[in-house]
Amino acid sequence: MRYSRLWTGLGLVILISFAILGYYGGRIYQTMPPVPKKVVTTTGKVLFTEKDIKEGQNVWQSIGGQELGTIWGHGAYVAPDWNADWLHREAVWMLNRYAADQFKKPYQQLDDEKKAMLQARLKKEIRTNTYQPETGNLVISPLRAEAVSHISRHYSSLFGSDPKLDDLREKYAIPEGTVKNPGRMKSLNAFLFWSTWACATNRPGSDITYTNNWPHEPLIGNHPTGEMVLWSVVSFVLLLAGVGALAWYYATQQHDEIGSEDHFPEKDPLLALSPTPSMKATLKYFWVVGILWVIQVALGAVTAHYQIEGSGFYGIPIAEWIPYSITRTWHTQLAIFWIATAWIATGLFVAPAVSGREPKHQRLLVNILFVCLVIIVIGSMAGQWYAVQERFGLKSNFWFGHQGYEYTDLGRFWQLFLTIGLFLWLFLMLRAIWPALKKKQNDRHLLILFMIASTAIPLFYIPALMWGQHTHLAIAEYWRWWVVHLWVEGFFEVFATVVIAFLFTRMGLLRTATATASVLFSTIVFLFGRIIGTFHHLYFSGTPIGVLALGATFSALEVVPLVLIGFEAYQNLTLTRVRPWVQAYRWPIYYFIAVAFWNLTGAGLFGFFINPPIALYYMQGLNTTSVHGHTALFGVYGMLGIGLMLFCLRGLTQPSIWKTKALSFSFWTINIGLALMVLLSLLPIGLMQTWASVEHGTWYARSAQFMSQGIIHTFVWLRTIGDTLFAIGALVLGWFVLGLKTGWSLTGKRLPYAEKTKDV
Repeated sequence: MRYSRLWTGLGLVILISFAILGYYGGRIYQTMPPVPKKVVTTTGKVLFTEKDIKEGQNVWQSIGGQELGTIWGHGAYVAPDWNADWLHREAVWMLNRYAADQFKKPYQQLDDEKKAMLQARLKKEIRTNTYQPETGNLVISPLRAEAVSHISRHYSSLFGSDPKLDDLREKYAIPEGTVKNPGRMKSLNAFLFWSTWACATNRPGSDITYTNNWPHEPLIGNHPTGEMVLWSVVSFVLLLAGVGALAWYYATQQHDEIGSEDHFPEKDPLLALSPTPSMKATLKYFWVVGILWVIQVALGAVTAHYQIEGSGFYGIPIAEWIPYSITRTWHTQLAIFWIATAWIATGLFVAPAVSGREPKHQRLLVNILFVCLVIIVIGSMAGQWYAVQERFGLKSNFWFGHQGYEYTDLGRFWQLFLTIGLFLWLFLMLRAIWPALKKKQNDRHLLILFMIASTAIPLFYIPALMWGQHTHLAIAEYWRWWVVHLWVEGFFEVFATVVIAFLFTRMGLLRTATATASVLFSTIVFLFGRIIGTFHHLYFSGTPIGVLALGATFSALEVVPLVLIGFEAYQNLTLTRVRPWVQAYRWPIYYFIAVAFWNLTGAGLFGFFINPPIALYYMQGLNTTSVHGHTALFGVYGMLGIGLMLFCLRGLTQPSIWKTKALSFSFWTINIGLALMVLLSLLPIGLMQTWASVEHGTWYARSAQFMSQGIIHTFVWLRTIGDTLFAIGALVLGWFVLGLKTGWSLTGKRLPYAEKTKDV
């Protein structure tokens, strides 16, 4: 079988997609909201300087950043979106001042005609762009300066220790004295003002704000734009067209490469291989995977409880030691760590088996990499804790503390350390695979794709190093989503797909030609939507209109390959029945089936539910995003990591028979728990928030007033049902993995199809 067309297609998709991604990265530099040299009144009074705003961004990062409320809609869900909150407070204050000056009444006591007149005046005041490019100054009226001063005092009290705001701090899960230094607090207010100004101010020569009229705020006329509606409709049409085209293609290929049972081996080929020293050394990686996962689940429970009890956990004042911003940071960061560790360890396990060769000193280097991993995990978590306690200066915080960007919170030193570790891993992979690549075998194309996918893993973590301590927020967001969307959600999945194909071909369950063509085609379709689809995260992050159009279009195409995921699930299920020996791999394959299910529901249905611009306009920063986050990150990538781990553990514990009751119990409780977590809590809360956002504005959907309602708390408590099942499943799976070492997960009997092993 010739693959030249597939390779050409893959090369064109990658080249064109990254050219577009890079072009609009350059456009962001030209269209992002400017950081003024000074914020001054028309009378010449200086409120803030450029230094204040940039240092304020660093202060915001040091207290948790996106792990404590949201900015431009990105971050955590307990505290408010600070921009929506500031904007509404500013609008209400100014309307009341207008009403008092002109009508001697509070704004709410006026009739509709007078309210409309004052709103028109407010809209002109707030949305008119008064930034002066020639001086670099932002000029505002003395009245607006009074509003800024009023709101700044509110935030100083909130992040400080004012006892009058104890109740509000409790609802926001913000510890007393979060920002103790008055100078830092002034800078934080400067950053909050500037980032909100970008949400409310029209771009030069336009009637649309820098954030495409986000957040929804009727008082100043922040409403969805026509472009949002147009490109949302286009995304719906493209989704239907893409589904139809892929279904047609799939139907035309049904007659190809359908194998019979004759080519399936009678005995397990993997049992004929004896694990090498470096393959055995990966076992401790999987122990770490289990430990980190259990800790992550526990931190998730604590983080969720903070929504009910903002300063403690069932009466225990844990916020004094690990406040919400830290538990959520560690919860999201550990998810990346344990999932990535599972996939990296799988690569280290598979590589020598693929080539049939153990490179010199491979085991030593695998152990060195393991030590580096442990140091990075512990060191980065400790640095983040010190940062939130205000024990770092702002520069030290950037290097060793908390960067405040969700999923990329590690200090720069730890990011550099991790990058070096990933390139060491790539070196270990290439030196193990290279002997096989030099052979002219029929799996050479699959090996090349394996090497490309392996190279992409360290390569696409480099964007985490592309922003500096004072980089503009819009640019930092652009590069952050390269890491989150392309590194975690993109090339790690390509890598995992290739690894699974290798495993199945080595087991004799797939023909090499079939696997190669399938993986190449799947990668083309997947990356065609995925790379440019990165833009759907950036609709409201100070980006140009073209980002909205491309993000809407290609995020719809991301969903297209997922509609046929049921066929993949069925084929995986069928594989468990082709020969009796395949039953030994039943539960790893079941986890791959779960991946297919959550890929369709979590990444597909719940992803497209929020991806169209008109939907995300109202849902940005609400629990609907959390629905997608949990079902896609854990449901797809977490399940995939567990499945790969079990596959490798099966090879490391050969030829013993497993006791699988614990595996069965954990599989079903984890999946049912995840479903109940979403259906009983996150989704209902997210839908109620969406209604509130549409009716009243983004500020209200995230406000303490809305989120502290009895019905919201009821749905939060209902989450404990799913959380408990999920946590029990995680503990049982961890118990099973530990039992593979101690012996309680083994029957003591040999697999009936095991033969004498041979060295790799």
